[in-house]
Amino acid sequence: MADSKNRATAAAILPLVGGASNITSVAHCMTRLRLGLADRALVDEDALKALPDVMGVVDDETYQIVLGPGKVARVTPEFETLVEEGKAAAPAAPVASGPHAVTADELAAQGAELRAARKAKNATPFKLFLRRIANIFVPLIPALIGCGIIAGINGLLINLHWLPGVTPALAAIASGFMALIAVFVGYNTAKEFGGTPILGGAVAAIIVYAGVANIEAFGQKLSPGQGGVLGALGAAVLATYIEKWCRKWVPEAVDVLVTPTLTVLISGLVTIFGLMFVAGEISTGIGTAANWLLDNTGAFAGLVLGGLFLPLVMLGLHQALIPIHTTLIEQQGYTVLLPVLAMAGAGQVGCAIAVFKRLKHNKSIRTTIKSALPAGFLGVGEPLIYGVSLPLGRPFITACVGGAAGGAFVGFFSMIGDKVGSTAIGPSGWALFPLLDGNKGLGTTVAIYGAGLLVGYIVGFVATYFFGFSKQMLVELNVDTRTAAGESPAPAPAGTTEPKEPAKV
Repeated sequence: MADSKNRATAAAILPLVGGASNITSVAHCMTRLRLGLADRALVDEDALKALPDVMGVVDDETYQIVLGPGKVARVTPEFETLVEEGKAAAPAAPVASGPHAVTADELAAQGAELRAARKAKNATPFKLFLRRIANIFVPLIPALIGCGIIAGINGLLINLHWLPGVTPALAAIASGFMALIAVFVGYNTAKEFGGTPILGGAVAAIIVYAGVANIEAFGQKLSPGQGGVLGALGAAVLATYIEKWCRKWVPEAVDVLVTPTLTVLISGLVTIFGLMFVAGEISTGIGTAANWLLDNTGAFAGLVLGGLFLPLVMLGLHQALIPIHTTLIEQQGYTVLLPVLAMAGAGQVGCAIAVFKRLKHNKSIRTTIKSALPAGFLGVGEPLIYGVSLPLGRPFITACVGGAAGGAFVGFFSMIGDKVGSTAIGPSGWALFPLLDGNKGLGTTVAIYGAGLLVGYIVGFVATYFFGFSKQMLVELNVDTRTAAGESPAPAPAGTTEPKEPAKV
């Protein structure tokens, strides 16, 4: 039954994004189905947003459909199957016509214009680099979450002195992935930069090999794992460029022997006698800086980080934090930054509740909020951001104020010695509770984080309720949208959706 429901969702999405012939790539992250589209003019976005399982859409380098955690992982393979079946059935068929169908020349012109505008806006070298970083680390998040939760359960069992015969096994299960995460980073890095993935993994494996403890570089003995994910990333990038260089001059007859050998040998030597030391110093510096920031300027740092995280997400700059989180988890078992940044989602939830209260007569916006709030509480903020606060303008700012307040609260406790961290990246909101860890026991850590969420909810609500709307906005928005359009305000028939246009004011 579940598979048929997921297939039905995929089947409903496919024609609204232009059909199988319009799909150039399919992937997914934690919450979003990411599609490469040949022509975005063929997307029926309003109909797509109206689908029950679609929480929102993001028009970025890839076209992203927000389905939520768990759901997206089940819908994506069904969608891929439908795309393959559609292309196999009509490989030479033109893109399906629809409400946006025009002549072939007009379609080509529109597609070129859209691609040029999107490229000019988003394809800056820095943003492209951040996307590559995200493509390397995002596939690792499910394992980080699973191992992080197991580590939390194991810590609880150890503290309670329960099941002493089982805890060593749980420790091995939780720690095995983290012990070898550099290999996975190396594999994904080579794949992302156009090299042979297994060679990137092979070079990165040097970093975690126990035998490096017998090697001296820069006047000191190396230690297994030194440099961590940053060293693995650098080693795999170097291996990719060496491999490409070899492909240019090595004869095809001996390529299979010479290219892999030179790639691993040269990049391996540079990794051992250079990258491991340099990346180790950088990793240590990141950990020291993050701890110093929260230990000495905790409240202010939390205010800034919590307040700016939603805009960072909007700009795609939050991807730069992924290697930092992973480095902190490698070093101390948890990242102290994620619980602070998670407060941005709390401010967003408080903001949405205030909008719901203020716009008592706008059934369209209230319906959107009611459907998106459960996901918001669990840390999936895109539906509320793109469906409520950002289109309204001022509420997006007041949501940031709520996030700043929650961040300042958690940062203050870090400043007085009560660190709150997360053993994995990805979830936030209530979904982060199973991953919490800190230096003062689980009870204290949970209490501080929970109180921080509450502060974010309250401040986000108050700021939005009293400052999120001008008088003119209330006059324009706080009306029954059907009455304003000259229609009967009677309840819509079952199975229909409320109009969403006012949410874009």
